[in-house]
Amino acid sequence: MNIKTLALGAAILAAPLLAHAQSIPPLNTNPAAVPAAAYTVEPTHTRVLFAVSHMGFTTWYGQFTNVSGTLNLNPKALSSSSFDITIPANTVSTSNTKLDGELNSPEWFDTAKYPTIAFKSEKIVRTGHDTAKVTGELTFHGVTRPETLDVTFNASGVNMLTKQYTVGFNATGHLKRSDFNQKTYIPLIGNDVTLIISAAFVK
Repeated sequence: MNIKTLALGAAILAAPLLAHAQSIPPLNTNPAAVPAAAYTVEPTHTRVLFAVSHMGFTTWYGQFTNVSGTLNLNPKALSSSSFDITIPANTVSTSNTKLDGELNSPEWFDTAKYPTIAFKSEKIVRTGHDTAKVTGELTFHGVTRPETLDVTFNASGVNMLTKQYTVGFNATGHLKRSDFNQKTYIPLIGNDVTLIISAAFVK
């Protein structure tokens, strides 16, 4: 088999992939072009993660899944927009089954008594072309406190698999777990927690 034959075979195999790639519609990266509408969380591709120092040696991560929520978005009047996120606390996952069981126990999250974690926005202020600061109420472990998220608009467009119009955001917040009666192993396990939300909302 010569080089020309190999090249022809590769081109034939690549043709369907190239055609598929060319058929992918471009995403909108201009937040002002997103339709004002009511959206709901698409749970399959929405993740809530947290990060905390582990004895100062490493940063330890966990995540929650099966998130639900709503977004009422008006890009032309962002301050009138709002969103809420509800997280099943018992979906906590760290890739360590034993540790997940401990986090669900009364010593930590006590998910049988406090089954949900929730954030509800109260004020949205645009901070840049595609960024905003969102202040709201975070409820966790029976405690409700004001917290702030820094939110970045990623993109919007029709999901070619589901055919649903989708809007994506990333949000980051910082909190102290002791404010929510989570004091186990402080200071061995850090008190400062970074909260990361990557959320997809569908129209």
